[in-house]
Amino acid sequence: MARIDTRHLLTMRCDVDSTSHLGAVPQGYERRIVTVSGGTFEGHDLRGRIRPGGGDFLTIRSDGAYHLDVRLVLETDGGELIYMTYIGRRNGPPEVMARYKRNEAVGADEDYFRTIVQFETAAPRLLRLNDLLAVGTGSRTAQGPIYEIFEVL
Repeated sequence: MARIDTRHLLTMRCDVDSTSHLGAVPQGYERRIVTVSGGTFEGHDLRGRIRPGGGDFLTIRSDGAYHLDVRLVLETDGGELIYMTYIGRRNGPPEVMARYKRNEAVGADEDYFRTIVQFETAAPRLLRLNDLLAVGTGSRTAQGPIYEIFEVL
C-alpha cells in the first residue's frame, strides 16, 4: 500500500475581525462569513503576515458540522505575496460546536478540524508552492484560529 508523507510547512495564526451570520439560506444550510483582519505565519523558510481582507465563507450543515472555504493573501517578510486557499471540515460534539458560534476557544483535541490547502504565487523564490498540496489541522482561540500546515510530499 502506498504511503503519504508530510513535512511541516508553516504555523498560521489568524485574527478575526467580524462575523456575518446570514442564517438559514434556501439551499438548506446556514451561511456564516468570517472576516480575517490579519495574523502571522511562520515556517522553515516562510515568515510574514496575513493581509487584511481575507475570509472564511462557511456553510453550517443541519447537524452542526462546518464546511470551510477560506481565501487569504499572505505577505512574507520580504514582501512576496502568496494567495492561499483551503477547504476544510470542523465537526465535534454539539457543546464544542456551540463554542465556535460564540467565538470561544476550542482545543485541537476537542473536535475534528482539518484542511486541504493550495497556494498561488509569482514570487521566484516561492514558485514551488504552486505545485504542492498541503493539509492542516486547526484549533481555535478567542482571537481566531491557529493552523499547523503540512506539505504533502
